Amino acid sequence: MNITAIYPGTFDPITNGHLDLICRAAKLYDRVIVAAATSLGKRPLFSLEERVELIQNVVAGFPNVEVIGFDTLLVDCARAHQAKVIIRGLRAVSDFEYEFQLAGMNRRLSPDIETVFLTPAEQYEFISSSMIREIAQLKGDVSSFVPESVRQRLINKFATE
Repeated sequence: MNITAIYPGTFDPITNGHLDLICRAAKLYDRVIVAAATSLGKRPLFSLEERVELIQNVVAGFPNVEVIGFDTLLVDCARAHQAKVIIRGLRAVSDFEYEFQLAGMNRRLSPDIETVFLTPAEQYEFISSSMIREIAQLKGDVSSFVPESVRQRLINKFATE
């Protein structure tokens, strides 16, 4: 059976925790779509185009992973790309309630698409993109939290602000 999964998020920026989940999903599913959301409400540091490019750079070694940007309902995006599974990451118990509500709503909107929760490796449980942005903005070392290409883009982004 050829199963496509979609892993949505803001990815502002993509972290080693995200990459860990992408690696896990790529082993489980025939095709994985990493879908960067516009997320205008969050006022992202990187534009959608920049985030898609950053993700494409770090997943280039995964033959069954593709990257898209989207600005629609997730279930509509999933349907348009024939995804049958939505991948969501759970870092801590505090993530669960929100993710559980989101999964329920997505199931209500599209009962044929399942949500699967994955947990990152222990060393990535505490990493969040917002923490990474704050550390980078204050000139802290984020090299153990993000791929090198992302670290460089963060340095460049904050140097020009």
